[in-house]
Amino acid sequence: MINYNFRYASNPIDAQKYGTTELREHFLIEKLFVEDQINLTYSMYDRYIVGGIMPVNEDLKLETIPYLKSENFLDRRELGIINVGGKGVVSVDGKKYELQKKEALYVGQGCKEVIFSGINGEQPLFYVNSAPAHKKYPTKKVGLNDAEVIQLGDQKNANKRVLNKLIVNSIVETCQLQMGLTELLPGNIWNTMPAHTHNRRMEAYFYFDLEEGQTISHFMGEPQNTRHIFMENNQAVLSPEWSIHSGAGTSNYSFIWGMAGENLDYGDMDVCAPNELK
Repeated sequence: MINYNFRYASNPIDAQKYGTTELREHFLIEKLFVEDQINLTYSMYDRYIVGGIMPVNEDLKLETIPYLKSENFLDRRELGIINVGGKGVVSVDGKKYELQKKEALYVGQGCKEVIFSGINGEQPLFYVNSAPAHKKYPTKKVGLNDAEVIQLGDQKNANKRVLNKLIVNSIVETCQLQMGLTELLPGNIWNTMPAHTHNRRMEAYFYFDLEEGQTISHFMGEPQNTRHIFMENNQAVLSPEWSIHSGAGTSNYSFIWGMAGENLDYGDMDVCAPNELK
C-alpha cells in the first residue's frame, strides 16, 4: 500500500506568522513508518520527496504517484535509500541489494522496478529521498565502510559527532541528490552548530535512534527570525533554502540529512554564528 501527501513551499515572510500548528503542518513529517505501507511526502522545495517504507508481512513495490505523471516512479527521478532498521533487501530491476542498518543505496533515473523486503525475520525501515533527475547514473550500494567519515564538534560544546557522507558526489555519481548520516556521541545533543543556510539547496532532516521518552527541538527559520519544532523518534522535517537547520535533543541521537538543488558542493553554505541567531 502506498500513501502520499503534498506540501506547498512557504514564503519566509508568511512563515514568520505561523504558529505551532501551522509550522508542524507545513514542515513536519510525523508518520513515516507504518506496517506494510509506503508513505511519501511530495514537497515543492525542489520537488523533493521524503518517505518511509516498512515491509512486514509482504514485499512493497515503489509505484508511481499522481504528482509525477509518469508510468514509473523513477522515469524522471533518482532515489536514495538508507536503512535505519534491521537487515533488509532492495531489489532494483531484479538485482538484489542487502542493506544492514545505516547502509545506503543509490538508484538511478530510469529504473523500472524497486521492491523492498525483509530478510530472516528482521524488520528493516527504509528511509527514502528522491529528487528530479536528467540523466541515468548507475545504481550503487554504499556501506558504512565506503562512507567518507568526518569527525566534527567537541565535548565542551556538546556537539561531538561523526558525519558519514554516503550518497555524495565524491562517492556516487548523482544528478542532484545528496544524503548522509550523522551520529552524535553520548553526552552530546547539538547537531549542525554553528547553523547555516544554503540558498541554492533545500534539505530534509530525519531523526532516529532517539531514546524512548526523549525529544528533539529542531530549529528553523531565518537566522534573525528563528522558530522551533519539537520532534519524536523516526520523524522528518523539511528545511527550505532560506531556513537554518539545527537541533538539540534531550539525549544523543542520529540523523539523516538529504538535499537537492542547484549544485553538489557540500561546503556551499552561509554560516550563522551562534551569538547572531535571534
